[in-house]
Amino acid sequence: MASKRGPGESVRTEKKKKKKRSCEEAAELSSVVEDEHVKKTVREAWSQRTACRQGDLELDYHPFPHCIIKNFLNSEAFVANLQRELLELNFHEKSNDLYKFKQSDDLKKRTEPHIAGLRTTLFGRFRSWLGEVLGVELEPTVDISCARYEYTDVLLCHDDELEGRRVAFILYLVPPWESSDGGTLDLYTTDSNFQPQSIVKSLVPSLNTLVLFEVSPVSFHQVSEVLTQDKCRLSLSGWFHGPSLERPPRHIEAPVPRSPHLPRDETLLLEWVNPVYMDISYQEQIQEEFEESSEIQLKDFLKEEKFREVREALRLSQIQWMKRGPPNKRCYVAASLDTLPQCVSTCWELLRSEAFFLLLSNFTGLRLHYLCPADDDDDDDDDDDDENKDEEKNDVRGDEATGSSAESPSANASKKKEPSTPVCCGELRRWTHGGYTLLHDAEAARAEYALDLVLPFCGADWQSEFGGFTCYVANEEDEELLTVYPEDNSLALVYRDKETLKFVKHVNHRSSSDSANSSTCRPFYDFSFVYYE
Repeated sequence: MASKRGPGESVRTEKKKKKKRSCEEAAELSSVVEDEHVKKTVREAWSQRTACRQGDLELDYHPFPHCIIKNFLNSEAFVANLQRELLELNFHEKSNDLYKFKQSDDLKKRTEPHIAGLRTTLFGRFRSWLGEVLGVELEPTVDISCARYEYTDVLLCHDDELEGRRVAFILYLVPPWESSDGGTLDLYTTDSNFQPQSIVKSLVPSLNTLVLFEVSPVSFHQVSEVLTQDKCRLSLSGWFHGPSLERPPRHIEAPVPRSPHLPRDETLLLEWVNPVYMDISYQEQIQEEFEESSEIQLKDFLKEEKFREVREALRLSQIQWMKRGPPNKRCYVAASLDTLPQCVSTCWELLRSEAFFLLLSNFTGLRLHYLCPADDDDDDDDDDDDENKDEEKNDVRGDEATGSSAESPSANASKKKEPSTPVCCGELRRWTHGGYTLLHDAEAARAEYALDLVLPFCGADWQSEFGGFTCYVANEEDEELLTVYPEDNSLALVYRDKETLKFVKHVNHRSSSDSANSSTCRPFYDFSFVYYE
């Protein structure tokens, strides 16, 4: 058989390969991993779902199977050099609804001696050991990266489930670390619907300690916010791949109840709303701006005396607050409406009143009241078709008016003119350190055209770096389309389409630390409503 290279070329290639291999520093594992008796004991404990401890190795099943191996690498010098190589990598800022930290590129092709040596051992000899313990054949797939968590960085509640992931691992390469520094690995219990409930175990990072756990429908965990400003929580993490565990159908939450407007007349608006927003010509200007960008913030929206009255009542009254979860979707508290003081209750009624629905129609051009003109009812069919193509993203009516090709134009027109009852749902929320909302599959599946309203009571000392702002993103994309920052008495209106989702960014430690301009920053509150045509 003919060869495209000469004999000498083959030899040179082999020499290069050997030279490359020799650059790797061998990573020796802890003696507890090399011990056959320990492996047998751990394998039996894993299969019987019982806890066990063998020297530096601890296996536990509460709240889900996880294993901790201290002194995982046998050489302190190797660990120190590994740290040095990792800290010299380029890190990228990662931030979305779920997390904020810095991450390296994938490490599966890095050639630094200690990184390469650890990778070879981890996905070679240790993968074989782990597969024997689990009684599962793990794939040779290499999935590993390095993460740096610094002050206020966090990874919120999630289960790690993704096709092919069987076991997650984290190798800590941290300086001396205390629980008060934050950055703990928190493990959650789950309820009968496989939804996370509460943290029952927190693992404090420790140098040269490996933590691994089985990825499953109940493996909910988080990296708590790093609270120290002086340390870096450095770790290597990834997954061993193999057959996924069977997953039950995902739990679907009941939809939030929606209600039509309350029968309140214009008197309520005149009592509460800044007179400038009652001017018809100014409403027309607002509508023009809103239709251009699908969002607007109306500053000083309530009369100053009304705003102050509500703000003080929120801070001083005995409102009952109910925790809103589960933590893989949201974490904040909402007011029990029957405990609201009078002025707060009246403000709530204002935002649900018939007069306010009409005012929103005037601000936005949306059909939130029967008196709102149907501005495109008289358009020709051709104009409607063009408008639907060009403005489908901004106009719910164009999408809803598109019928089956089997239906006649008159049937479509009839459907288009059918009256509907505008509805809304809302909450009065309190935001403190640790509050957030997350994007989730059920929300994406039920996404629809809607008008969002937020009216904050946050105080002049609230800063954007504290978090608590609302981000809008395209479905399955991380890039933010719009960010709405809380601002006292500034009514935010955002119209979103079916492909747009929103979340409230995690409220971080800066909001309550001495580094803020005040010694202690108060919580902030907001009325959050969603209106549907």
